[in-house]
Amino acid sequence: DTACKNRPLDLVFIIDSSRSVRPEEFEKVKIFLSKMIDTLDVGERTTRVAVMNYASTVKVEFPLRTYFDKASMKEAISHIEPLSTGTMTGIAIQTAMDEVFTEEMGTRPATFNIPKVVIVVTDGRPQDQVQDVAASARAAGIEIYAVGVDRADMQSLRIMASEPLDEHVFYVETYGVIEKLTSKFRETFCASNVCALGTHDCEQVCMSNGGSYLCDCYEGYTLNPDKRTCSAVDVCAPGRHECDQICVSNNGSYGCECYEGYTLNPDKKTCSAMDMCAPGRHDCAQVCLSNDGSYSCDCFEGYTLNPDKKTCSAGDMCAPGRHDCEQVCVRDDLFYTCDCYQGYTLNPDKKTCS
Repeated sequence: DTACKNRPLDLVFIIDSSRSVRPEEFEKVKIFLSKMIDTLDVGERTTRVAVMNYASTVKVEFPLRTYFDKASMKEAISHIEPLSTGTMTGIAIQTAMDEVFTEEMGTRPATFNIPKVVIVVTDGRPQDQVQDVAASARAAGIEIYAVGVDRADMQSLRIMASEPLDEHVFYVETYGVIEKLTSKFRETFCASNVCALGTHDCEQVCMSNGGSYLCDCYEGYTLNPDKRTCSAVDVCAPGRHECDQICVSNNGSYGCECYEGYTLNPDKKTCSAMDMCAPGRHDCAQVCLSNDGSYSCDCFEGYTLNPDKKTCSAGDMCAPGRHDCEQVCVRDDLFYTCDCYQGYTLNPDKKTCS
């Protein structure tokens, strides 16, 4: 098996396609990339690969999250076209930091301890300030290999590469022999791999560590004190989730829900009070009063709320103190009229009698 059971990597190739790289030479670079991929243990949980193409501008041909099988990667590489302008190596490395080595684009979280590796292939001298950018990348934990071809400036390669330089700087006379570097990288990336051999006792994830190994867990799980087995993290513990009201744990991940009377917003995190008094949402006979996710019932004037707190009964408008008739109050559903005793007549004010 020519495939190397290497330790998992987040590996980014940055290839120079400036004007000085002739079309037939660029084809050789693409063959080199394909042969490199053949030697790697490529996969979502093993080595992820991204390819960037640069000249005066930078093009991310595909990020780490796009392909997890060799055939798809090699097919994508076969369609890469040279950009054919200047040599802005510094901008290319900066773009790798800003746009490729991000979790959104497929880089594994720092807690996974997956090495971040860049292989820069160039035949020229950078036309921008590569020194500070490369230093920033190395400080961010990115390991840089510099491959120079033909007219490549060795000093620039050494400024870019990680220490020790004799393990990170390579040079070949022509693109025609660049393929011979494949075996060099194979030796570099292939360790005696206990994880690949299956002689480990990790419950979920095995990470090769030189001639030994370490165990890790899938996202949403945490390594137990025995350093082998994993337990589901309580993702709904305070401070671990972003739910506004209710967090519902679901096998290492979570979803948000809301209290009764609230509805989940489109962000799937926050909640808004529902209009509980909308038609069909309440059981008030007459008046519904909305109150921050709940409601209460009330009645029209002249009615009183029954003990069930929902229905209403007409009030006795002629009860003492409820009317202003001088002598006789005559009830009429919700209203009343005044009248007088025999021998008296109702005055024009409709209340008093003479």
